[in-house]
Amino acid sequence: MAGTLTLLFSRGGRVFEALRRPDVPALRQRDHFTSPRSLRRFRFPTIVLRMAAYGSGGGDVDRFELSPSSVIKMRKGDITAWFVDGSTDAIVNAANERMLGGGGVDGAIHRAAGPELLAACCQVPEVRPGVRCPTGQARITPAFRLPASRVIHTVGPIYDTDSQPKVSLRSAYRSCLSLAKENGIQYIAFPAISCGVYGYPYKEASQISISEVKNFSNDFREVHFVLFSDEIHKTWIETAHELLP
Repeated sequence: MAGTLTLLFSRGGRVFEALRRPDVPALRQRDHFTSPRSLRRFRFPTIVLRMAAYGSGGGDVDRFELSPSSVIKMRKGDITAWFVDGSTDAIVNAANERMLGGGGVDGAIHRAAGPELLAACCQVPEVRPGVRCPTGQARITPAFRLPASRVIHTVGPIYDTDSQPKVSLRSAYRSCLSLAKENGIQYIAFPAISCGVYGYPYKEASQISISEVKNFSNDFREVHFVLFSDEIHKTWIETAHELLP
């Protein structure tokens, strides 16, 4: 099919390249797009070819094979900007047990997703007063204004106060992966759970995260780690080289 290359500029400096059939009207300059999913409101055949800049989370990507059908990808960047297809992708939120937003990646995800995310979290039943998602468990909601389709909320351990931080962190990763699999997610992106104010040592956290992902090596097309600091990113890359072929 013949076509013309059109640049579609979105908020935040993200850029999409799309192949547009020449027999359809030109796009209006004022139209904005945040993901391939947002193109669905237009009634013309558009094929998203590649997203430049930050739509995939930003930064250079390191790739490691999990199995013939699955890979791990790692980058330093902004997890709120990450997506793959806007329908079978999910980002993981390092939440607290109340699921009402907070600091760090939790606050960033809530700000980017809009107030609808908080409203959805409020609808998650409490398992005991003030607790919607106990440490080591996971819950799933729509992603609303985020470009990915779902948010999987998990609560990692506070390293200095959890009596079994390794067990809790393993459970958090495992719960996210299990819940993603149950909901037909093919692409999932993790932050470094518990490595912010919860104080988990980077090396041990990276070993746990990659080991748990290896247990799901045939269940996802891609598992991403989108990491917020140079030191954390470097640690995850080093551990991946140690634990993966």
